[in-house]
Amino acid sequence: MRNSCGLVLQAWRRASATLGLAFLVVVVLVLGTVITQSAHAQTYKESVLYSFTGAADGANPEGGVIFDQKGNLYGTTDNGGGSGWGVAFKLSSKGKETVLHSFTLADGANPLAGLIFDGQGNLYGTTNYSTTGTGIVFKLGKYGKETVLCSFTGGAGGEYPYAGLIFDAQGNLYSTAAAGGASGTGVVFKLGKYGKETVLYSFTGGADGANPYAGLIFDAQGNLYGTTVYGGDLTCPLFQSGCGTVFKLGKHGKETVLHSFTGGADGASPYAGLIFDAQGNLYGTTNKGGASGAGVVFKLGKYGKETVLYSFTGGADGANPYAGLIFDAQGNLYGTTNKGGASGAGVVFKLGLGKNGKETVLYSFTGGADGANPYAGLIFDAQGNLYGTTRKGGASDAGTVFKLTP
Repeated sequence: MRNSCGLVLQAWRRASATLGLAFLVVVVLVLGTVITQSAHAQTYKESVLYSFTGAADGANPEGGVIFDQKGNLYGTTDNGGGSGWGVAFKLSSKGKETVLHSFTLADGANPLAGLIFDGQGNLYGTTNYSTTGTGIVFKLGKYGKETVLCSFTGGAGGEYPYAGLIFDAQGNLYSTAAAGGASGTGVVFKLGKYGKETVLYSFTGGADGANPYAGLIFDAQGNLYGTTVYGGDLTCPLFQSGCGTVFKLGKHGKETVLHSFTGGADGASPYAGLIFDAQGNLYGTTNKGGASGAGVVFKLGKYGKETVLYSFTGGADGANPYAGLIFDAQGNLYGTTNKGGASGAGVVFKLGLGKNGKETVLYSFTGGADGANPYAGLIFDAQGNLYGTTRKGGASDAGTVFKLTP
């Protein structure tokens, strides 16, 4: 284990040399999804693939899951494990769970985000806590060996990375830390192939935004896009620190606020990241605001115009989404809400095409054995089935991994 952001990691040379394969794997999986997925308006059938016990196997997953080429799922839990600080796990296509790593605090604690692969099958992620108190970036080898790539110590370098990671073509990692930085309100950072951290932007907590909880996406020109939960419009009636922003960060570190949420009908507090459509429009969710204060799904045009595609009522249609969105081949959007639904335990929803798109609740969690309170988004398989996690519910009320079948 290495516990400094500046330490050399020889394995990254090999990882980056074949990183194109990692992107190819992702593209193949996504294209398989796009080509075969068709629209469905009916309620889906839910299957619990795994129910966490809250013991050594983990508890309370907040991050989503990813596939490998064999159909196995990988993710993290916030709690549980041998030391109670969370785990990274593998779930076979037959539902057998394997704990790949159990965090001990010294090597990280409380991972809130999901994982990503490199071309060699190594996994990468973040934890929100650690011995230093402010989180780490880690690599997990194919045989379960963990390497700490960067250990946050607070201050200008940032602290408390809630979000997951993305690679660039050269094998550098990018993400956000929710706090720290020059003003204590978070940073966007890059972690080089040799373990050196560079702060690309430090939020001031004012009009530029504050406290990014979500990860980032690239455009074709290498610009980064993300959200902040606070900051922006400081006249926001919900929070004195502002209701959040959507931002763009240029390759040379210039930040542009694309939208500043007002806390009214346009939404407030985006905890989730963003996705692009083919025309360059951005899509995301807010946890609060909207017509009923229960959050919205929004579209942000290339010139910064925001359109609220759906405003949650807080009832059967869902409330308070923390997660982002995914598309199907027809351009319909899919996501989860943390609350609302028939039992108040959250829903999986589909939002149809068009400005006035119809929302369909595909599944409403009961809060029992089927799960409750999903924080993470969804993924498709090639057959159009949806997969995700719930933080609570399940046989031991420690969360689930679930599958939804059309």
